[in-house]
Amino acid sequence: MERAIHVLTGCTAVGKTELALRWAEAGGAEIVSCDSLLFYRGADLGTAKPTKAEQARVPHHLIDICGLTDRMDVTYYVTKARMAVDDILRRGRRVLVVGGSGFYLKSFFAPVADEVAVPPELRAELRAKLEQGGLAVLVADLQRLNPAGLGALDVQNPRRVLRALERCRASGRTLAALQADFAAQPAPFADCEVRLCELVREPADLDRRIAQRVAAMLAAGLVAEVRGLLAQGLKQGGSVAQAIGYRETIDFLEGRLPETELAAAIGRNTRALVKKQRTWLKTQLPPHRQIAAATTTVAELFP
Repeated sequence: MERAIHVLTGCTAVGKTELALRWAEAGGAEIVSCDSLLFYRGADLGTAKPTKAEQARVPHHLIDICGLTDRMDVTYYVTKARMAVDDILRRGRRVLVVGGSGFYLKSFFAPVADEVAVPPELRAELRAKLEQGGLAVLVADLQRLNPAGLGALDVQNPRRVLRALERCRASGRTLAALQADFAAQPAPFADCEVRLCELVREPADLDRRIAQRVAAMLAAGLVAEVRGLLAQGLKQGGSVAQAIGYRETIDFLEGRLPETELAAAIGRNTRALVKKQRTWLKTQLPPHRQIAAATTTVAELFP
């Protein structure tokens, strides 16, 4: 049996959900989500999660698999996605991956995580060292462990320096050796043919759709949803609380943003996100087809 994974991606609000449903219905497919915010139970309106009615049209996987405060990372995602893909294919159905969340999407095309395990005590030690001595101390430590140089590492970025030092200390290897090991890994889905299609729209059309989406979210009760999630510990989770739609609504509920400015703030930040997404999709994914979402037919997505 053909082991193929069809991947439908595109910027926020481009129109992936409805086209994905129609293609899956027509082709006997099931949908595997690749949207990092759809993992979280209860975060529905602000994430534009497919409705219960939409999910009833086609089987969906990897939606509502985490609590608000659960930690989600790409390694866990690959494990769950691999299980879902294998199960779908084993049952003779087709696989349609839908979404566009950074590393999660890239996992279908390339290695995304190494196998260096960092002990919690080492992580705590280096974080304390960063707080007490500053970034320069960590960079100096890293240079001592990498006498041949640090390559393209951004030594002005504390998070990246910290992660690099953690990996070198935990493994006893240089950054160059770790990178060589990483590049030699097979992609998680190397045994499948991955077919990629990106939906695109003209900027003015996308801006209009973003404004409509924001208005619909607010009309459907986004503020009430966020208020309820705050009572469930939303701010202790991190990912959802920082997501567009949620962080602005939290600012409104906590008095930092007037209600009259809420929709505009969400729209503005969504448009900024779309700009970043366009760049990422262009530079981080393999060459792929772009399809005009406004005029395409289901048959044109994966001919």
